[in-house]
Amino acid sequence: MPLTNQPSPSVPAFMMPPRPAPPRNRINKVTSSYAGLLKTVREAGLLRRCRRYYLLLLTILAVVGTGIWVVFFILGDSWLQLAVAGASGVVFTQFAFLGHEAAHQQVFASRSANEWTARLIATLVVGMSFAYWTDKHSRHHARPNMVNQDPDIAQGAVIFHNEVPSSRGRIGRALGKHQGYLLFPLLLFLGWTLHIDSLKYLLRRGPVKYRWLEIALLGLRFGAYVGLLFLVLSPALAVAFIVVQVAVFGLYMGGSFAPNHKGMPILSENSRVDFLTRQVVTSRNIAGGRFVTLLMGGLNHQIEHHLFPDMPRPHLREVRQLVKAHCDAEGIAYTETGLLHSYAIVIRHLNKVGLTAADPFTCPLAGQYRR
Repeated sequence: MPLTNQPSPSVPAFMMPPRPAPPRNRINKVTSSYAGLLKTVREAGLLRRCRRYYLLLLTILAVVGTGIWVVFFILGDSWLQLAVAGASGVVFTQFAFLGHEAAHQQVFASRSANEWTARLIATLVVGMSFAYWTDKHSRHHARPNMVNQDPDIAQGAVIFHNEVPSSRGRIGRALGKHQGYLLFPLLLFLGWTLHIDSLKYLLRRGPVKYRWLEIALLGLRFGAYVGLLFLVLSPALAVAFIVVQVAVFGLYMGGSFAPNHKGMPILSENSRVDFLTRQVVTSRNIAGGRFVTLLMGGLNHQIEHHLFPDMPRPHLREVRQLVKAHCDAEGIAYTETGLLHSYAIVIRHLNKVGLTAADPFTCPLAGQYRR
């Protein structure tokens, strides 16, 4: 997609070509350079499937998950079950990472095998609609951090940008000034949002693939899960177990996804930035070794994941050097930072956005010299 000759206010100058050039030349250069990078990656075998890795990961998660339920039955009606609930939230999140990778065709060579693996993990294990997640996540990958295109930056409890005027009331604007500090407390409720939005998506009007199958699978999952808790635990403890499990799941999920794009450049709805530039400059990698990759389900290599969404997790670290060198050669900003530092960046960004939304007045003279 072509770049305009002059950057818009929502597209930083570093996203533009380092030297003035006609848009047509820029298209050819960047598009062909990405095609060359893709060819190099493919010839290096970095897009080949890693079935043994994922089968081992699935086996480990299944064994750990089974062990958690064994401990659950041994403890019985004890408040120590809240620790089991927290552990369950972690395991459910790790299963969600695996389902995410299957949905991206990273696990099996067969598209059908990947989709059904992702659908069964999402509905029966995690408690989310695969159709809902696919629709939302596909739109995010196509237009990351793009106003009115990326659902992950849509205005809601948190304001992620100021490209669209906020319609919040006085209380909302007051809270928005400190919304960065409220991010992680709000993530404790993310699990509920994902469960509820999944059901709303399945019950909406319009075509939904395997609608009734997913409703049945979700009903089976929640029915068995809640029924088992109330069968073994007292009502108060069963409710507390659910609250803790869903809170840990939401915090872990949100804490893994938040550093990837929040605080990175926001693109206007009509932005004409090419694919390579768009995917790289709106994404942030998280530095760290194999433990960070395991902890975040490969989402720490967000730039590589967006450039090669079907690349298996084990190859992301290896392709990182190729991508970084390619971006350096093209003059495209490649962002990587530590996990804790990324959280600090996100918090500062959200506070700044919230403060601007609370006081949207802009001095005309300052605006004149900001051009």
